[in-house]
Amino acid sequence: MPLEAPLPPVAERVATLNAATRHHGAISVLEKAVTDPGVGRLALVSSFGAESVVLLHMISVIDRTTPVLFIDTEMLFDETLAYQAEVAEKLGLTDIRRIGPARADLLAQDAEGVLHVHDPDACCTLRKSGPLQTALDGFDAWITGRKRYQGGQRATLEFFEEEPETGRIKINPLARWAREDTAEYIAQNRLPRHPLVAKGYPSIGCAPCTSPVGAGEDERAGRWRDTDKEECGIHFENGKIVRGPKRRAAA
Repeated sequence: MPLEAPLPPVAERVATLNAATRHHGAISVLEKAVTDPGVGRLALVSSFGAESVVLLHMISVIDRTTPVLFIDTEMLFDETLAYQAEVAEKLGLTDIRRIGPARADLLAQDAEGVLHVHDPDACCTLRKSGPLQTALDGFDAWITGRKRYQGGQRATLEFFEEEPETGRIKINPLARWAREDTAEYIAQNRLPRHPLVAKGYPSIGCAPCTSPVGAGEDERAGRWRDTDKEECGIHFENGKIVRGPKRRAAA
């Protein structure tokens, strides 16, 4: 039996994938990611937050057996946990893997559950970004919901990109979407909204670190309010944690 030829380097595969999908829409890009052998083993990472249902719905249409890594920090809103169960059942997703902090790490670093008060970055590493990186060890690629309009280094985001620190491929099917595209997609496909969206939470994270957003405020103003923190640190660029685009000032 002939041996399979080794795959080209990640950077070469990424360039080929981007060239093949240059004029494609989000669903077509996602389908390419799921079916192309050059991508390898992939997972969708989801917080089941305010906009998560878009990619969850797309992946359920293409291949509902795709692994979905649900990050449960053990500090989520009860509404998020209920929403996760509702969406998983409605979309028929068959491989949702709940990812969370190891019990020993919690006891050693945050036994009283107050780490977020005095060191929110350490709390995010303990409960979110650390467990996620461990969970991704078995995968060659992962799907994100990042978009160009979010600004910063995301302004030139491609559908496929190399993650040099890990050797994985990062897939951004919604890279070229505008802000209104998300709401339109949810409405057209009659998808359930996170119940907290209607209560003034356009961006939803952990309960202790998320508050409602007032009229005229940026949609992420309720995340880590009154602190300099803006992101949980899941994404890395140029070897550094990306804390996300700067919040826009209220109009």
